[in-house]
Amino acid sequence: MPHLFDPFTLKGSTLRNRIAVSPMCMYSAEEGVANDWHAVHLAGLARGGAGLVTVEATAVTPEGRITPGCLGLWNDEQAQALAPMVQAIKAAGAVPGIQIGHAGRKASANRPWEGDDHIPDGDPRGWTTIAPSAIAFGKNLPRTPRAMTLEDIARVQQGFVDAAIRARDVGFEWLMLHFAHGYLAQEFLYRGSNTRNDQYGGSAENRARFLLETIEAVRAVWPEDRPLIARLGVIEFDGHDEQDVSEAIALLKQAKEKGLDLVDVSMGFSTPEAQIPWGNGTLVAPYAARVRAETGLPVATSWNIRTAENADALIREGKIDLAMIGRPMLADPHWAYDAAKKLGVEKPSWVLPAPYAHWLARYA
Repeated sequence: MPHLFDPFTLKGSTLRNRIAVSPMCMYSAEEGVANDWHAVHLAGLARGGAGLVTVEATAVTPEGRITPGCLGLWNDEQAQALAPMVQAIKAAGAVPGIQIGHAGRKASANRPWEGDDHIPDGDPRGWTTIAPSAIAFGKNLPRTPRAMTLEDIARVQQGFVDAAIRARDVGFEWLMLHFAHGYLAQEFLYRGSNTRNDQYGGSAENRARFLLETIEAVRAVWPEDRPLIARLGVIEFDGHDEQDVSEAIALLKQAKEKGLDLVDVSMGFSTPEAQIPWGNGTLVAPYAARVRAETGLPVATSWNIRTAENADALIREGKIDLAMIGRPMLADPHWAYDAAKKLGVEKPSWVLPAPYAHWLARYA
């Protein structure tokens, strides 16, 4: 079986190892445009030795941002601001990826350290939220969204397509569709946030329609030799676990036929009433293994994968193909280098750029 530091090839892209930097929101953009913060952040993560660096959740339309500080990819200025960061990631030896999405009813929120709640009505920083149905998330996100019309659905799907074209043209090599964490796509899938009575609501097949149509539309413009992947919440921990997972697997089998190349298995976060067993080790890994076995898709996952030994074991046991590492990378941008040392990889300095590797290898 492969291990954490074996290369991973998907379509025409080869990662130098099976460590992927998970997309992590920085909430530091202005009008959706990346700036010096993002440039330093992303280049630093790429220099740390990961195989894939995925840019944070990037909105496909203005109302799709989680907060006013989120990145966007709905215009060319935003795309061009990301172009040098793509090159910096490549220059450091990693493959550049980006996650695109729409926040749905969770949009128009304050940044986490400024409240993590909906911006009050009447505040000029905020905007009208949209969702499959006019149902509020609740608790700190109480605003009731406007139910989307069919025209809204078509417009947002076109936003995904246009963002994919911009990502393609500035050189991103992996594209992740954000279909998790209670945002718009997950809101269509989750029965508690979708009470529509048209072709996008009701049955599991109808609730999956928005996701599958979006995959198909994006695949039509995304190059065949570049991986198209999705982060999907396959479980909500709301008391319907088996139904959630079974419906997700059925969706993913169809998604594979429509051109999806890999799934990043995650949680739904669609209801504040979820009972998530946070202390239960690698929360989603068992479900990722099941998805991998039943769909035939390569899988990634994150959530409590903190140590090199844990990540390596999940890959050696055939449960996942890539380890998505988030917060541990922020704590230690050279997590991959440290992981190589802990796992006894010969000459672990190879995962670092030469100016770092020279000094670390010389005085190891």
